[in-house]
Amino acid sequence: MPLPPLIEIQPLLQPVHAAVRVPGSKSITNRALVLAALSTGVTTLTGALWSEDTQIMVHCLQTLGFNVRVELDPHEFSNRTIQIHGLGGQIPPSNPEKPFDLFVGNAGTAARFLTAMLCLGEGQYRLHGVPRMHERPQAPLFEALRELGYRIDSPNNQLPATIHGHGPRTNSCKVSTVESSQFASALLLCAPFGGWNIEILGFNPEESPYITMTSSLVASFPTKGGCFQIEPDASSGSYFWGASHLLSSSKTITVQHWPVSRWQIDADLPNYLPLPPSLSRADQLGDAIMTAIALGPFAHHPTTFTNLGRLRVQECERVQALRTELTKCGADIREIGDTLEIFPSSLHGATIETYHDHRMAMCFGMLGLKVPGIKIQNPSCVKKTFPDYFAKLAASPPQGLGATIHNAATGQVLASHDLIA
Repeated sequence: MPLPPLIEIQPLLQPVHAAVRVPGSKSITNRALVLAALSTGVTTLTGALWSEDTQIMVHCLQTLGFNVRVELDPHEFSNRTIQIHGLGGQIPPSNPEKPFDLFVGNAGTAARFLTAMLCLGEGQYRLHGVPRMHERPQAPLFEALRELGYRIDSPNNQLPATIHGHGPRTNSCKVSTVESSQFASALLLCAPFGGWNIEILGFNPEESPYITMTSSLVASFPTKGGCFQIEPDASSGSYFWGASHLLSSSKTITVQHWPVSRWQIDADLPNYLPLPPSLSRADQLGDAIMTAIALGPFAHHPTTFTNLGRLRVQECERVQALRTELTKCGADIREIGDTLEIFPSSLHGATIETYHDHRMAMCFGMLGLKVPGIKIQNPSCVKKTFPDYFAKLAASPPQGLGATIHNAATGQVLASHDLIA
């Protein structure tokens, strides 16, 4: 049964002691899927996230002709064990009369990583997605690939686009990461197989954690086949650390197997609770800065969130969306350029527009555990990265938080199995 279009979360009042398991990292899963397809032999990914974004990547690989086998994970509903037969850097050739047609939805990692990977093939490949994906930036990646000698057809340097694969081409290029680090990551994933030399303009490891993740993953991946364990997603886990901070001391909430590899910048979120006076999207947190912003009104001091420009070109215009919906709940927020300054505020309930953005739904789902009257529109958008997020909120401790969630239209209390997107 699909999630209803509007749900209401009842604040947690009873003591809770929970150790929640969250699904695998989306960032690592989609990088590992590309590397496994380009490797030689059979690679088994364990703990791999199974959500809309990773399903899109798997479906695209299967459409291209890769042999990909998916099995259930006995420990986590939103994970899978995925086995990929790599072709040693080769991409199945397309039919000259009918290019491969690949739909990437609103999955930025799939769109960017596949664009670079398809250049290693032979023939034409057409990439397209939902309207929002067609608005998101692609130009720096397209220009870098053209510098390497590949042809990318796009009237406006965005999707939809046709990639003309020409196989490996030893060459060099430069790429900017001002709009997205995924452009550089896409090139770095494929560089060992394409003979590419990549210069990343303005690269600073401390300010480019996702590029550092990609480089570390490339260096440690079993490119001749084997097993690779995907660690839990720190961004997904951030909502539970946030809930633990938000609620009283009678509620102890932790996340099982918290990542220690240092690959995910968002694994640092617990170190920033309580919130410091200032936090930066550039070098302190990644997607979890949205979690921190949602906690901003509860701090005992004004909190400034800086370098938020990249949030504007993701699944929605996230800076505007957060400001709008938090203000709707009574938050005192000032937006100046790419900075949000949030003042201590007393919040109240409201109906939250999620803008089809999974992280908006999860941020306000977290707030609903504290603030009465939070109603969330289109909660099923969490399927992009965390299909059983609301089920985790409602499941009995210690696996979940034991929250009560209603169908806001009928008043029906929803069981945890009814809360899977």
